[in-house]
Amino acid sequence: MAHVLPMAKRVEVVAHLVEGAGIRPTSRLTSVSQPAILSLLLRVGEGCERLHNRLVRDVDCRTVQVDEIWSYVQKKQARVVPGDSPEVGEAYVFVGMASASKLVIAYRVGKRDEANTSAFIRDLRARLVTVPQLYSDGWVSYVAAVGASFPGSVDYAQVVKNYSRKARRDDDHRYEPPRDPFITRTPVFGVPDVKRASTSHVERQNLTIRMHIRRFTRLCNGFSKRLPHHKAAVALHMAFYNFCRPHEALRVTPAMEAGLTDHVWSIEELVAVALAETPTEPPTPKALKLPEQPAGSPAAPARALPNGRGFLRLVGSAPAAPVAPTPPAASKPEAPPSEPPPKPGCWEQMSLF
Repeated sequence: MAHVLPMAKRVEVVAHLVEGAGIRPTSRLTSVSQPAILSLLLRVGEGCERLHNRLVRDVDCRTVQVDEIWSYVQKKQARVVPGDSPEVGEAYVFVGMASASKLVIAYRVGKRDEANTSAFIRDLRARLVTVPQLYSDGWVSYVAAVGASFPGSVDYAQVVKNYSRKARRDDDHRYEPPRDPFITRTPVFGVPDVKRASTSHVERQNLTIRMHIRRFTRLCNGFSKRLPHHKAAVALHMAFYNFCRPHEALRVTPAMEAGLTDHVWSIEELVAVALAETPTEPPTPKALKLPEQPAGSPAAPARALPNGRGFLRLVGSAPAAPVAPTPPAASKPEAPPSEPPPKPGCWEQMSLF
């Protein structure tokens, strides 16, 4: 008969994993064997992925930021040779995050290529119910993916940070970029708020991932050796971050701020729900609604296009023509016109200004 860990021991193991401990330290701290920890991680991680699929949907948010965080499995991409498994090498994590609630709406682990980018954006689109202000970095595959998944229903801009090599003090520039970068903000689709376009919130989320998942720590031997465990660790962290970890700025969890739950989940609750979670169908895209206008501002005219192709919106107007001041009453009679008035039937061009 196989040995089954009691719930208290499972919670203890998961509590160490979500706080950034590796497999070996967790084994020493909990007196649980490494194979048992890996098996539990795999089962809980897969359950957390199903839990995210069921609960994180119909998200009503206005501003969404997306980014990718680099990681790898077994070896770095430069050391991959022909004949290696497709799972070996770089394994980026695409993250889509709501700026206001800090909720991780969608994520995906895979290569940084067009196929994974498109799948990630499709999943993000299926979980939203409001036309978003979407901001990303300059990764080229985002343009086609956003255009295909958000036809006529997104305000999208790219935020590119242009670094210069001249300000570096030495050749080791991995962790010390110059202190004076400049940012280029480019509108792509719709009418994004270019002045407020940013990816700072999701980039801060990248730091949270590296601090809470040992496999993402740079220059150490804690990296993932197998892709399924790598995906399970990411899924466990995302569920812990959304439902169990109160955000320091919000004082509640991102899921509570987004209205997906009404309380802070304990790790025991997360483990119990994840292990009992059954597979569910992924969310299907719903018709997006336009965001509500601030109180006191007039509603902009908009009309939905047929077959869910987006909206026809009035996003701006030309400035009003200047009105000439009324001349004062003349004290002398006006001089007769130098030219005769046009004859009936003749056209006359009128000044628009």
